[in-house]
Amino acid sequence: MSSGGGVSGEASVPEEWLVKGVSLSGGPATDLHIKDGVIAGAGQDLAAPGARVLDADGLLALPGLVDLHTHLREPGREDAETVETGTRAAALGGYTAVHAMANTEPVADTAGVVEQVWRLGQQAGYCDVRPVGAVTVGLGGRQLAELGAMADSAAAVRIFSDDGNCVADPLLMRRALEYVKAFDGVIAQHAQEPRLTEGAQLNEGEVASRLGLPGWPAAAEEAIIARDCLLAAHVGSRLHVCHVSTAGSVEIIRWAKSKGWQVTAEVTPHHLLLTDDLAVGYDPVFKVNPPLRTQADIDALRQGLADGTIDCVATDHAPHPVEAKETEWAVAANGMTVRPAEIGRLQGHGTPLEPGALANLILYDPKAPKEAVDPAAHASKSRNSPFAGMALPGRVYATFLRGAATVFDGKVTR
Repeated sequence: MSSGGGVSGEASVPEEWLVKGVSLSGGPATDLHIKDGVIAGAGQDLAAPGARVLDADGLLALPGLVDLHTHLREPGREDAETVETGTRAAALGGYTAVHAMANTEPVADTAGVVEQVWRLGQQAGYCDVRPVGAVTVGLGGRQLAELGAMADSAAAVRIFSDDGNCVADPLLMRRALEYVKAFDGVIAQHAQEPRLTEGAQLNEGEVASRLGLPGWPAAAEEAIIARDCLLAAHVGSRLHVCHVSTAGSVEIIRWAKSKGWQVTAEVTPHHLLLTDDLAVGYDPVFKVNPPLRTQADIDALRQGLADGTIDCVATDHAPHPVEAKETEWAVAANGMTVRPAEIGRLQGHGTPLEPGALANLILYDPKAPKEAVDPAAHASKSRNSPFAGMALPGRVYATFLRGAATVFDGKVTR
């Protein structure tokens, strides 16, 4: 059959599947039997009377993707995104779990708010939503939030971040690292020294100088990362560095890991692919936080990802209403699996596709024709993307969350 795959029976969501002739990690074709939310069997020529049969010739089976860094905006900014629309988009991209950042309105700094976000994810049903709790009350950087209560809540929070803001006070950062150590939590830092980035608009360098925009120095990121690596080592706690963007940051993280310290890091797709040269037309779609950097930074980030210095790719999906991006630059808003699941202490995701494992997986078509990114077709409410018009290879054919197809033939099932 064609690499698009096919299904026998109705297009509803069945409880039992027999996926025929799929490739596992590029290996020989095999069959997967999915039943009662788990992989019941894997091997050649499996039989499963009554199961829905999916001809997966040409498709690749992978563990469902896990995103450590998303902004779902709900509660409070439903004009930009909701948990339902954000997770629907995530499922279409092959994600079975996402971590939702705390900068909602009200801020996710209490057990009540993180439980609300967690329940909204359960109600939507497209992928698991793991709330990220705020480190400080109201993201204000002055007083620790209810870290223990959020950890003990139904949402079982394990990652805490003031993302969008840096925990700039070193004493407060130390206390946070000490506090989460008791329940194996992690502090995820938005590394941005505020005094060095006041009014900053673009990476400090040639392009910013030519455009007359205030520069955002790499040292503002690197200084916080170095400080926090030392603090994490001092108290023996876990630190995660959000959206690494500079070559110097990669070197600092590499040094920290060489010491055996509990430091992990993520990089975003836009920092792996796009440079600050794209800002020459003052198009605010290329205004992100941290800013796009240089080709030399991109090269270092890619090398860091390849050699394991950087642990994973996170989307930093940050939707904004159209009016927040269609404006002048100065006032515009700042718009895969195993390691992120380990970092977030997320059970049942990022595990090998073998009998007994939860059936959180995707079927990917590597030979699908390239299609240009069309923001108007996004399942998310967001209609801005720095990748608009870029032709991307491959296609997520199906996404399964505990054996239920949330996406089939490239479309959400409900």
